[in-house]
Amino acid sequence: MASTDQRTYAEVVDNRDHHDEETQPTINGHRPHRSHHFHDSEPLLGRPGAALQRPNAPMISNLYLGTGFLSVLGLLVVLISLTAIIASHKTLPLVTPHLLFQSLGAVSLVLAILVLQPTSHSVPDQKRLAARWHASLQVLSFLLFTAGVTVIEVNKHVNHMAHFHSAHAALGVATYALLVLQYLFGFTIYVTPAVWGGEDKAKSLYKWHRYAGYAILAAVLATVSAANWTDYVHKALGLPTFVLPLGAALVVLGIFPRVQKSKFGYVRV
Repeated sequence: MASTDQRTYAEVVDNRDHHDEETQPTINGHRPHRSHHFHDSEPLLGRPGAALQRPNAPMISNLYLGTGFLSVLGLLVVLISLTAIIASHKTLPLVTPHLLFQSLGAVSLVLAILVLQPTSHSVPDQKRLAARWHASLQVLSFLLFTAGVTVIEVNKHVNHMAHFHSAHAALGVATYALLVLQYLFGFTIYVTPAVWGGEDKAKSLYKWHRYAGYAILAAVLATVSAANWTDYVHKALGLPTFVLPLGAALVVLGIFPRVQKSKFGYVRV
């Protein structure tokens, strides 16, 4: 059995309700004080370790761990609602695929975040595997978003339609541009760290990649929500105006409480 000093911070604090402060186990000679500390497993909301992947836990559990199930529920709300209503209406070759590509791109993006979020540097093998899944899902989301943008732009060109005529259109173009930059940023710091002067310097940029990622996720969700008020979705398909914003809200409630403070440099031990 591993000694107390070899245990992760999360494992120690998981037992905090069973120990008085004076009898809590130490880590490298230091005793954590619950009222004054947060550590590498403490999420934005909730107790330490609540949104942390356990050793040997399957990777799929990262998707619903803690509040993650709310994000999965939000994705299902969006996918099922759109698929059902599209299936009951006439297919428009240069519009319908846009909805499907973009909704699947958003799903892939959210899953990429969910799978990596609960990992910890204390279990490096899990973190590496989750990083590979994260990268793969992000590549998929890039391909889907690119296909969706291409389809709708071709539609506008063929039918001589105005660009940026709605909040959804303006948000969509701006968000896609930010996504491309974020994909390039993530690719270089993970795959080609030499671009940034070496692996250590690249790793120091991870927190900025996370900041940008969460901000862009908010923009993606705003774009998805705004689609509910477009002529095609609201008038032609008749999708109730609360459906897409509801799905986006559930994704927010599932992802943001799981944000680990330590991954943004907020650690005091």
